[in-house]
Amino acid sequence: MSTLQEIEAAILRLPENDRLHLADTLLGSLPLPPAAHEPDEIIAEALRRDAELESGRVQPLSEEQFWAGVRRPRG
Repeated sequence: MSTLQEIEAAILRLPENDRLHLADTLLGSLPLPPAAHEPDEIIAEALRRDAELESGRVQPLSEEQFWAGVRRPRG
């Protein structure tokens, strides 16, 4: 088992709050993606998506669908 695999296994044994804190710390340590959006662009996108939901053009995910997508393995 590689060191990275050992670290990952140890992390997955941590309580949920500790894993959340670690994830937040790790994500905060990474640079922003090259195409990071400006706050005005983010708000415009949120308004566009809200309008799609309100008009019925798109259906919202259920909480179960959302969490299934968040938890799916990445590979």
